[in-house]
Amino acid sequence: MRTPRLLVLGSTLLVLLAACTSSGGASSAPSAAASAEATAAESSAPASAEPASAAALPPIRIGSDNFYESKLMGEIYAQVLEANGYTVERKFGLGSRQERIPTMDAGQIDLVPEYVGSGLGFYDKTKISGDGQANAAALQAAIASKGLTVLGISPGQDTNAFVVRKDTSDNLKLTKMSDLAAVQDQLKWGLPSDCDTNPLCSGALKDYGITYPPKQRSALGACDVPMATALQGKAIDLAELCSTQPAIVQFGFVTLEDDKHTQPAENIAPIVRDDYLAKVDKTAFAALLDAASAKMTTDELTKLGVEVAVNQKDVAEVAKTWLTAQGLVK
Repeated sequence: MRTPRLLVLGSTLLVLLAACTSSGGASSAPSAAASAEATAAESSAPASAEPASAAALPPIRIGSDNFYESKLMGEIYAQVLEANGYTVERKFGLGSRQERIPTMDAGQIDLVPEYVGSGLGFYDKTKISGDGQANAAALQAAIASKGLTVLGISPGQDTNAFVVRKDTSDNLKLTKMSDLAAVQDQLKWGLPSDCDTNPLCSGALKDYGITYPPKQRSALGACDVPMATALQGKAIDLAELCSTQPAIVQFGFVTLEDDKHTQPAENIAPIVRDDYLAKVDKTAFAALLDAASAKMTTDELTKLGVEVAVNQKDVAEVAKTWLTAQGLVK
């Protein structure tokens, strides 16, 4: 896990920040499925190419999970495509991965931003690793039979983080996840509603000998305001947040070291239905989105998280400002 970055949040900030940004350091190379096409597209279909005729391009439905960063990445991909002649229908906030994947499998959305580690873990926890490119390749192998393609990954990433207040860390001497098993009955646990069925949540905790007693567990949205609010307000003692969530810095939460390395690299990549790709120039389409993904570093994710969660700016406005600054849209 990366060391949390210090953010200047402003002395007048009274509301809780919530952002699920990411931890960095993984490869920014495109996925195996898209690398050759993205290379060819550098000369044939750059991101700044003149938009094609909208009438010639099929409309695309872009979905997202129900937390802000997934919506933000969906919006970034949507605006890049719109700037190049595509008509986009937004279907953001579909729910957790467990809810969103069946929606895509049923053909109700064509594209979704995915975190390649957790996405792979949904299908096969044994294959996840700290290498974003390896996770993307393994995820591609897992979903190829479903008619889905993983495009290029971002250099920026987001990991799951288990955090406690500093007073809890000090009193119980908690600095790493393996410290939790001996005191688990003394804690009030804040975990995502899908933790029981999520191998990167319940499975990871079991690796540490943790069963989180049901009567001491609150089901809250991961990487969201209520989870961090509950931790700060002492309604819970441990929360699963996202690794660079601004609330961690604001309130001085302690991120516990994942000393058994249960959490994977979480670079972001678009997943697209093959039946949609068959309707467009796949090389040019992938080049547009890969260009946006390639600009999304961990630092950029963190900054955008502050804009949305701290400064309370609209996701579409934040996406447009960032894309313009990166030269991806005019």
